[in-house]
Amino acid sequence: MKRVALFVTLALCASPFDHAAAVEVTDLSTATSGTQIQLLQVERVGSTEHDSRGTALQRYAFQPSSQPQLVITPTNGMWNWSGQGALQIDVQNAMAWAVTLVVDIDGAAPNQHLHAVVGLPAGPAQTLVVPLHDASPRSFGMQVGPLMPFDDHGRDVFVATKVEGAIDPAQIRAIHLSMSAPQAVQQLLLGKVDTAVGDASLQDAYRGIVDQWGQYTRGKWPEKVGSDAVLRAGHMQEQHTLNAEMAERHGLDVYGGRQDIALTRTGWFHTQKAKGRWWLVTPDGHAFFSLGVNAVAADNSRTYVQGREYMFVNLPLDEAPWHTFYGLSDSRDAERVASMGLGANRGRWFDFYEANLYRASGADWLTIWRRRALDRLQAWGFNTIGNWSDDALGKMHRVAYTLPIYIDGTFGNVSSGFDYWGRMPDPFDPRFARAVEQAVANATENGRKDPWLLGYFADNELAWAGFGPQGRWNLAMGTLRGEARSDAKQAFIAMLKKKYGEPAKFAAAWGIALADWSALNATNFAAPEPGDAHPAIAEDYSAWLRMYADKYFSTVAAAIHRHDSHHLFLGGRFAVNTPEAVASCAQYCDVISFNLYADVPQHGVDLDAVHKLDKPVLITEFHFGSDDRGPFGKGVVSVWNEAQRGEAYARFVQAAASDPAIVGTHWFEYADQPVTGRLIDGENSHIGLVGITDLPFGGFVEAVRKANLGLSH
Repeated sequence: MKRVALFVTLALCASPFDHAAAVEVTDLSTATSGTQIQLLQVERVGSTEHDSRGTALQRYAFQPSSQPQLVITPTNGMWNWSGQGALQIDVQNAMAWAVTLVVDIDGAAPNQHLHAVVGLPAGPAQTLVVPLHDASPRSFGMQVGPLMPFDDHGRDVFVATKVEGAIDPAQIRAIHLSMSAPQAVQQLLLGKVDTAVGDASLQDAYRGIVDQWGQYTRGKWPEKVGSDAVLRAGHMQEQHTLNAEMAERHGLDVYGGRQDIALTRTGWFHTQKAKGRWWLVTPDGHAFFSLGVNAVAADNSRTYVQGREYMFVNLPLDEAPWHTFYGLSDSRDAERVASMGLGANRGRWFDFYEANLYRASGADWLTIWRRRALDRLQAWGFNTIGNWSDDALGKMHRVAYTLPIYIDGTFGNVSSGFDYWGRMPDPFDPRFARAVEQAVANATENGRKDPWLLGYFADNELAWAGFGPQGRWNLAMGTLRGEARSDAKQAFIAMLKKKYGEPAKFAAAWGIALADWSALNATNFAAPEPGDAHPAIAEDYSAWLRMYADKYFSTVAAAIHRHDSHHLFLGGRFAVNTPEAVASCAQYCDVISFNLYADVPQHGVDLDAVHKLDKPVLITEFHFGSDDRGPFGKGVVSVWNEAQRGEAYARFVQAAASDPAIVGTHWFEYADQPVTGRLIDGENSHIGLVGITDLPFGGFVEAVRKANLGLSH
């Protein structure tokens, strides 16, 4: 059964008082005095029922309509929940599938409101617990909270783990239980409604969720281990399978290129268009469709333990031999949206993945892991080591590899409003060019003479655009909102002056009041949004976006060509983009790269527009996740279960290979993310080829292998 993702927006309040008593609100299985129950497109069905534990419940049928709802109000005045920590409702989903229930709580004032949306799975009766204070999985250090319900001392409890809003608990006017536009009758069994003192259930939802191997304690799946002996046996058995699978490789040159498609031989990886199709080409001159994996590294699975030790069962002591796998870090970055509101974001961390490698292989675990990782990539039909991977793997010259160029330094920046990984670098700041020169020199130092190197990426997922229908223009608008000292802002103003000459002419074209050009220097200048009434705004924004992108990509490309004339510039790994940025990338880069999350590439990027640019395209991130192998998150693109991950992978790579511009796909990522979230942003999704124990997910990997080998012959 699919688990529906849980989203809750709720709120409050005052801190709970230890002396406060729970408040009995009502009992929906009986007629309780002191409350009124209004049914709107909801029918009460039959008489009182009882579950296996004797809990009294009443069946309610929510009818197909825009928002059928059950409304509970006090007979007189308002409820006073002062000192209470949570609302509790006995509920059972009477359907054979998950049902989405909406919970709204109204306060006295119009702006005081709590809103919750919970996905109730089919099954026995449970207690729905809604904390009455700010809380979210992010505040606990992870992006997605534990799966619900969970067994709390013999009681099935469903805790709403995400809570937002504001309300005065002393003045509660109504509770609404509703559904959003059901297409058929949905039945729930509802019983006692009351409050609870404190938030013990919320803490218990996270308590003891990770075992000594880093696995989720409350779930079961085929690859889960229960002892070090089982872990070691799993790795030994797998190696025999890998040896047999690697022996099946044929029809490929040493780099993994197709010997049946001969193209130009240069001694280096390059691009070539032949018979209407773009290819990457191996140094030996054979067609190469890049099937890659990102983050093939042993140190990507660190998770904070400081301040949340209660989440871990049998956490190894910080002493030999486990001391090696502990460390201290601080992942705060005020400009990154990815880090905002993230609790447990500093202090002591533990690396379960590396610790498991030690358990399986002993002191020489890293050498053994590297050899095994390359065996796997080749046996599973991959031919490329993607971004953020262990540098040593590429140097072993068994699989082609890529290198990142990290452009860091002290230079200006511009906000587009996206800013997930930070603000956009200001390429007009002279310090940016110097930072690029140093970054490129560092990145190319060891790879410029290596034929196994496919090429370089510059940065990752820059904020070329913002959110919403006008997001395309946000970088231009953000530039004008900047301070006068911004080099990008001054370059934009210079462009406008050159085009319009007089400020009055510019003001008329944009439909704004502007006494003189100096008015544009104001910080937070009210940059107008484009519209039909003044088309010049969009025209000028578009010209600026292209100028901005040209400055960025030309600066990086020139530095790469100075330091390494042999290898490819693989673009900037677009997550958000504008037509101007993509066109600029096509002009200055050898390949346009997209981090593309969709069911197929054709649904994630406008390939018709890309085809007109006549440049090869590399999909540098994609994945499909589910929540049935430990980590709670399903990734950016989710499927119902593990079996569907393999089906989705095959569909994606086949669709990619069918497009004449696409020259490869890189899966994100090699290993699952930690159950309790990775250091940088708390991501905790099941999206790996292997788990936290480094054991592969057998069914998924076999589907991946078949799909990859099908493209190589």
